[in-house]
Amino acid sequence: MNNEITNEELNEALVIINKIGSYCDERIVGQSNLKKALLVSFMADGHILLESVPGLAKTTAAKVLTDAFAASFSKIQCTPDLLPSDIVGTQIFNYSTNKFETIIGPVNANFVLLDEINRSSAKTQSAMLEVMQEKKLTIAGVTYKVPDPFIVIATQNPIEQEGTYLLAEAQLDRFLLKEIIGYPTVAEEIEILKRIESGIIETNPKILDISAINYLQNITRRVYVDETIKRYIARIIYATRHPQEFINPNLASYIEIGASPRGSIAIMNVAKAIAVLNGRNYVTPDDCKDMIHSILRHRIELNYAAVADGISTEQIIDAIVGAVETP
Repeated sequence: MNNEITNEELNEALVIINKIGSYCDERIVGQSNLKKALLVSFMADGHILLESVPGLAKTTAAKVLTDAFAASFSKIQCTPDLLPSDIVGTQIFNYSTNKFETIIGPVNANFVLLDEINRSSAKTQSAMLEVMQEKKLTIAGVTYKVPDPFIVIATQNPIEQEGTYLLAEAQLDRFLLKEIIGYPTVAEEIEILKRIESGIIETNPKILDISAINYLQNITRRVYVDETIKRYIARIIYATRHPQEFINPNLASYIEIGASPRGSIAIMNVAKAIAVLNGRNYVTPDDCKDMIHSILRHRIELNYAAVADGISTEQIIDAIVGAVETP
């Protein structure tokens, strides 16, 4: 069976991508990396974690992009007293029928925004693990499938530590990307004020059906990845686990834990999405490196010495990628 992407299919995908891009550009000022990361996560059928100080439009950007589609959306405001049942759902007793009824929680939507995820307890965070990985939830022993597509967009604030809970490594690994958002420029901030005044940010007409996401995901899955590219990806991930074989021993000593196989899967899937964005039906080495920081920054754990010496995960990633031979 020939599964090669035709030029017509690729052109149709680019039409959808351009529509989404124009829609977002009207409502989100700057933040090109954020818009790209959200779109790539949708195309690669993966979840995304957004991190920044308060007020930098993490939630707004997520809501704007999801509002472009005629799809179900749920926002869950995470707080320390949030319970797993508040997310997944529970059973309640109906006195009129004398029976228990299952109430499925807000996680049952195409797009789920977990706002300030690190404010919820570890127990509540763990309730999302099954849903994020298996795309199903269990209530009272009964399993329910979530809608397709199902994408979790989580936000967290790195500076307010009171009343927050660090995400466990197993939870972080479920996110395809972790995007860190910076401040806007002066010109961008002026433009934000103008658009707020004009009211365009508040208007969110649906421009695409949910089938558009399914179409993009189907195209992305079918992008060709050569054996040499797969070997290149595997070598990058191997280097995160055995850095002493590739980079300066001093830098290598800062790495506590390397990336899991989910890291290599993430690089491949993101590279496929990048290829489609660039109008190609095959992956190049540059596609693999395009969003490498967002793919690996939450998968490589550094030790306390790195924190003390001011060494960032991004520095380690750049050293590893620079040391692995590009095909």
